[in-house]
Amino acid sequence: MAVSHLSVYHWPAADGRRGGTPHMHLTCSEGYVVTAGRGAVQTLTASGYEETPLEPGTVAWFTPGTIHRLIEADGLRIVVLMQNSGLPEAGDAVLTLPPEHLADPEAYATATAIPPGAPRAEQARAARARRDLALDGYRRLRDARDPQALAEFHAAAASLVRHRLGDWRERWERGAAAAAAATGEQLDRLATGDVSHLADAAVRSRRPAEQGKFGMCGYLDVYRF
Repeated sequence: MAVSHLSVYHWPAADGRRGGTPHMHLTCSEGYVVTAGRGAVQTLTASGYEETPLEPGTVAWFTPGTIHRLIEADGLRIVVLMQNSGLPEAGDAVLTLPPEHLADPEAYATATAIPPGAPRAEQARAARARRDLALDGYRRLRDARDPQALAEFHAAAASLVRHRLGDWRERWERGAAAAAAATGEQLDRLATGDVSHLADAAVRSRRPAEQGKFGMCGYLDVYRF
């Protein structure tokens, strides 16, 4: 599980709404715990379009394949929980860019890059530009009301990340799969009365490794585990 704090972008878009960059995860579920402010998350799946209100105390989550766009209304702050820690950070997300950008990995990489080491104002311009470009593709998908258009986006997204799958599998095996296997071993031990793993109990804590990072949905405080 990956954890981050998120403050949603306040930049207005062409439709007058303020918020983040619509995108989709291919293998990871995502959850929100709203800690402050108000807003919403717009989602688009094969079942259709929805808008879910977000306010303090709301917990919302969705599975891979859910195109989502966060909307800022009044100081929205969220704790974001991502499945399969390591995979989201390794590119398990595809922005809803127009089809011509999805067909060319180099064009996609150029359109979505935040220049590392650049002045913060330049990074902000790049983050806003990719957000607006993704909104163009997102509106086309939402307004089409055509399952085939969504299926074509899914196929294009999968093709775009196919070269990453070997790395993702290694990360998954070292992370989520290993954690699940460890739980299975612990259950086996307990079934035989073996409690030796309890002697290895430990407490750990972290502070954010990065603060105010330009993410897809807003400014991120990122933790490294």
